[in-house]
Amino acid sequence: MKFPFYIARRYLFSKKSTNAINVISFISVVGVAVATMALIIVLSVFNGFHDMVASFFTQFDPQIKVVPAEGKTVPSDDPILTQIRQLPQVDVATETVEDQALAIYNGRQAMINLKGVDDNFSELTHINEIVYGEGEFSLHAADLEYGTLGIRLAQDLGIGVRFGDFIHIYAPRREGQLDLSNPTDGFEVDSLLMPGVVFSTRQGKYDKDYILAPIGFARRVFAQQGMLSSLELRLKDGSNLSATKREMKKIAGEKYKVLDRYEQQADTFRIMQIEKFIAYIFLTFILIVACFNIIGSLSMLIIDKKEDVVTLRNLGANDQQIKKIFLLEGRLIAILGAILGIVLGLLLCWLQQTFGLVGMGSESGMFVVNAYPVSVHYSDVILVFITVIAVSWLAVWYPVHYISKKIL
Repeated sequence: MKFPFYIARRYLFSKKSTNAINVISFISVVGVAVATMALIIVLSVFNGFHDMVASFFTQFDPQIKVVPAEGKTVPSDDPILTQIRQLPQVDVATETVEDQALAIYNGRQAMINLKGVDDNFSELTHINEIVYGEGEFSLHAADLEYGTLGIRLAQDLGIGVRFGDFIHIYAPRREGQLDLSNPTDGFEVDSLLMPGVVFSTRQGKYDKDYILAPIGFARRVFAQQGMLSSLELRLKDGSNLSATKREMKKIAGEKYKVLDRYEQQADTFRIMQIEKFIAYIFLTFILIVACFNIIGSLSMLIIDKKEDVVTLRNLGANDQQIKKIFLLEGRLIAILGAILGIVLGLLLCWLQQTFGLVGMGSESGMFVVNAYPVSVHYSDVILVFITVIAVSWLAVWYPVHYISKKIL
C-alpha cells in the first residue's frame, strides 16, 4: 500500500507532460472544496435559524408541559398531576386553561387563543423579558382582570398598550340550546383591561393570536371550573431534564403526554429539519457534478502516464498496484478538496458570526436579526466530510477500472 500511495502523491504534486492535466487537477480540488464549503455554510445557517427560533420559544414556552393524551381538559386535582408537581426537581408549577374565543374591541374583532395562567406565570417563563410598554406583566389588580395581548394582535384590533374601553371576549356556551332569536345568548361574554404592556415573541403563532389572562377568567369564560388544559413546569437549577422527563413519563403513563420545549413546537422544528435535509441533498448533487472534474483529470492522467506504467511493470508492479495508484490519486484530490473546503467553510462561518458580513436586509430593524445567524455543529462537519469522501471515491472508481482495462 505504501508504494502506490508514494507514486500517487508524486503524481498529484508533480508537473505533468501536458499542462492541461495540472489545470484540471487544480480545478478538481477547487470544485470539491467549493461544494464542501457550501455544504458547511448552508447547514450552519440552517442551524443558526434553528437555534434562533428555539431561543424565542424558550422565552414563552415552559421547560416541560404535561397535557392530556385525549381530550382538551382534565381535573386539576388528578392524583397523577399532583404526584408530578410534587417531584423534588420541580421548582415552579402553573396550571393553564386554553381555548379559542372571539375578541372584539371598538368594532374590530379577531379569533384568538385565550390562555389562562396562574399568578406565578412570570416565574415559569421569561415573559417579563419580552413585554413592551409602561409596566410589567400582570394578571390583575384588585378586582380588575388584565389581558396581555401579543403585539400583532393588538395592532390588528387597534389597541395601544393602554386603552380606555374593555376588550370583550366571546366563547361558545358548552351547555343548553341556542336561541336563534338571540344568537348572543349562545356565548359566554366577559371583559378584560390592558395592563399597560404587550408581549412580542417574534413568532406569529403567539404574537398574532394569543391573549394571556388570569386562569380564573378563562375557567369562567370556557365553563371549565376545576379543570386545566395543561400543567406547565420549570425545574430547579441543576436538574437533569432528560432523567426528570423520563420519571414524569413513567408517572403519567398513557393518560398524559410529557413534552419538552422542542416537542411542544414539533411541527416547526420538523419543517426546519426537512428544509435542511433538502438543502443537503441539492448541494450533494452539486458535489457530484464537481466530481466529474476528478473523472476527467484521472482519465487524462492515465493516458499521460502510459510510459510510466510500462516502467512500473518492469520494476515488478502488478496491474492491481497500478490501479491503486490512480485510485489513490483521485482520493487524494477528494481529501485535499474536502479539507480545504471545511477549513474555508469554518472560517467564513466564524467571520459571519463575528462580523455579520451578510445582512438580512437593507433597513435596520426590518428583520429579527440584522445578519444571517450561523451555528456550526460538528456533527454536520463530520457528515459533510463523509459525504464528500463517499461521493468522490465512488466517482473515482469507474474511470480507473474502465479506462485502465482499455489502456493498461
